[in-house]
Amino acid sequence: MKIDFEKSGGLVPAIIQDAQTKNVLMLGYMNEEAYQKTIDTKKVTFWSRSRNCLWTKGETSGNFLHLVDIKVDCDNDTLLVKATPDGPTCHTGTDTCWGESNESGVTFLTELQDFIDKRHQEMPEGSYTTKLFKDGINKIAQKVGEEALETVIEATNGTDEHLVYEASDLLYHLTVLLTSKGLRIEQVADELHKRHDPNWDKQRREAKAAGKMK
Repeated sequence: MKIDFEKSGGLVPAIIQDAQTKNVLMLGYMNEEAYQKTIDTKKVTFWSRSRNCLWTKGETSGNFLHLVDIKVDCDNDTLLVKATPDGPTCHTGTDTCWGESNESGVTFLTELQDFIDKRHQEMPEGSYTTKLFKDGINKIAQKVGEEALETVIEATNGTDEHLVYEASDLLYHLTVLLTSKGLRIEQVADELHKRHDPNWDKQRREAKAAGKMK
């Protein structure tokens, strides 16, 4: 990746984006040294124009930005930095430097997946999730079937409120099932994303004809 640091006197703007919510968190500036430190430490580091020194975001507050990915734009003079924030990004205590909330309902599924993964690793006593894992894959699969049926019943004969409630139960138990198989809910999202491609059905038919899938 070639970055043109010289175009703007040694500094390039770095747009910081939450890797999960896709919200823009802040704008900073990097020189070559800050960029390299970001790569080496996996913690987003800037060049502070006011203090004239390197500055790792979170070094005083503890609200680090953990590097996920860096891309350079078409002119090689602006960076898009995808990161995972430890807490509020702005020094004022807000999630972003524009005072916006860094939330997205759909991305909570990743938080739920992480929580279930942790339960699977630690297996704390008294946890319903722990009980499901101890019951085994057959019982978990059975529970998914039960929740699917209850979701269908609410969809055909219930209320919207109860439908959302039962659909939430279904997604939770499905995530537990995936976890028990060593999978994650994001893999389901990735599969749906592939199917959104207009060429997906054609590729699927060609793969089937070639005997690569059943």
